[in-house]
Amino acid sequence: MDTHAEQPDGPARWLRGLDVTVTLAAVLFWLIALWWTHTQSISTVRYGTLFVGGVLTVYAINETRESLEEGSWVDALVLLPAAGVLITASAYFFTNFETVYLLRQGFATPHEYMLARLIIVSLLYLTWREFGNLFLGLVIGVMVYAIYGDAVPGVLGHAGMTELTLLQATVTDLYGFYGSLTQLTASWIAPFLLYAGLLFAYGAFDLILRLAIVAAGRIRSGVAQTAVLSSAVIGSINGSYTANAAMTGSFTIPTMKESGMAGHRAAGIEAVASTAGQVLPPVMGASAFVMASYLGVAYLNIVVAGLMPAAILVASIAIAVHYTAISDSSSQDMEFSEFFDDPMTSNQKVFEAIRFGVPFGVLIYFLGIAQYTVMTSALYTVVAMVATGVTMPPLQRLVDGSATSAVGELRTQVENTIRGFRRGAIILAPIAIILVVVSGVVNLFSTTGVPAKIALLMINLSGGVLLFAVLLGMAVAIVMGIGMPTVAAYVIVAILIVPTFVSDFGVAEITAHYTMFYAAILAGITPPVATAAVVAAGIAEANFWRTCGAAMKIAAPLFVLPVAFVYNPGLITMAPGATTLFLGGLVMLGAIAIIYGLNYPFRLSVGRLLLVRAALTVLGVLVMTYPMMAVKLGGVAVFITVFVAEKVMARGLQLPFARGVEQ
Repeated sequence: MDTHAEQPDGPARWLRGLDVTVTLAAVLFWLIALWWTHTQSISTVRYGTLFVGGVLTVYAINETRESLEEGSWVDALVLLPAAGVLITASAYFFTNFETVYLLRQGFATPHEYMLARLIIVSLLYLTWREFGNLFLGLVIGVMVYAIYGDAVPGVLGHAGMTELTLLQATVTDLYGFYGSLTQLTASWIAPFLLYAGLLFAYGAFDLILRLAIVAAGRIRSGVAQTAVLSSAVIGSINGSYTANAAMTGSFTIPTMKESGMAGHRAAGIEAVASTAGQVLPPVMGASAFVMASYLGVAYLNIVVAGLMPAAILVASIAIAVHYTAISDSSSQDMEFSEFFDDPMTSNQKVFEAIRFGVPFGVLIYFLGIAQYTVMTSALYTVVAMVATGVTMPPLQRLVDGSATSAVGELRTQVENTIRGFRRGAIILAPIAIILVVVSGVVNLFSTTGVPAKIALLMINLSGGVLLFAVLLGMAVAIVMGIGMPTVAAYVIVAILIVPTFVSDFGVAEITAHYTMFYAAILAGITPPVATAAVVAAGIAEANFWRTCGAAMKIAAPLFVLPVAFVYNPGLITMAPGATTLFLGGLVMLGAIAIIYGLNYPFRLSVGRLLLVRAALTVLGVLVMTYPMMAVKLGGVAVFITVFVAEKVMARGLQLPFARGVEQ
């Protein structure tokens, strides 16, 4: 017998060893994170340095393993030193924290300056590796601008800074890369991404898919609505529309195509769902935590303020997807057997409801009712998720009368818990990297006074007109958002644009932040880059430009909502009431008018079709944005009249304006 055939060769053993090491590092990382969340026995700044080192350890080992699996030794050889520098730096700053942070502000030793240079180079490499050339160019551009600002003419010029000042601002003073955003990621965002990792590991998203398949049998566009539901829910948690389009699109797009939908429309629906998921409460792609920190209000207030805008967007997209699906005669039902072996029993449904419902109830209670801090609420939620995640399936086996299988099920769920810890760390790592970099960029912006200069520039370019200022802000958000996770794009435009809206145009703070937050996700579906559309089109093997066109038609109200927010001040409030509901209802009808005009399969001649689509779109924009209530009500009345008239004509009744309709 050939014993060598049964043993893994050298590279395979290395890969297996790295795989185990990733898991162990992730578990250790989360144990430290949960310990700090519970005790907070060291300062947030010091913990931030430890957090960066821990998450980068997991990232470096995992990415090295993946590079070696793909045969890319060069990538692994460059990645390890870069990550090693950052891990070493974290260890150094953690152990020498009092000296560096308290005793030597504004000054560092020569070896610390050299370490700072290596940190910058390493972060630039990781930034390029994760997010590509565009974001790398932005970061390098900000650094060059910080040093050579004295050479910039006009309002954007500043006094410039020396190289050592740049190193202090980004690294050695611990206000840059290890600053407020990094600390917020470590203390608020990280525990929720652990919760997301556990949800993945315990099969919560399989449960969502099961529910969606059942719903698909109830409505004509059920296949496409399933894609929207699953992509939006997962997208809200993972914080990256591009990653979400790749992850959920791998099964939603082929399913939509099999049901008879054109590839570019299936890709467009996935791109929109992944992008829109970023604004869905309660997680909002992790941006809700940052917004709460900036505004100095309770996290729950941010979630409440975002409910009406999210409802408007979700309703309009759902209707657009329905019209898109029926225009392609998509009629094939989703086959349950294609995704799952067996339907769930009644016992399984009860235990699964307890398994995932109790932790979510814990989150709602501690965060919304008991008003605990975000960190404590997240900690209790994670503990509850582990408890129910591990115990419910074995208990269900016992109820079914199988004690032996209950022991095996317990072992399986413990393994799933470990996988959840690993998954959470892997989800967190890219977001942590980019927020570390953005934290440094934000500190440079503050040091050079860029926000105030941008304010002057925007006022000059807009002529003091709020509409023009909002459109300019949206354009900046689209450019800044290219290739970045939502939270990073939002942070940059919040720093650059929001103060102008508040101080110079009198927009409420919460409204200004939501305006730029919604604008920050537009890069996902706006050409020429449209990263979510690029990924979705690749999966669907569809034309990129047709995919962008389909996505923009489906998500058209998303391009209007940032303007609607500033002209409807009562739409976004931390204390919604009857006014918010009434105003939100009118804006929603305006959004539906746009969707109806752009997506409904009218049976009209080409000329009249174009006229009707243009008229309904303009009408919807007016209803959404025009501040006068009479105009809104009149626009809604016109839309309802057109909607009812079309239904009458579609049933064969001839009216004076029905000529030219193809029966």
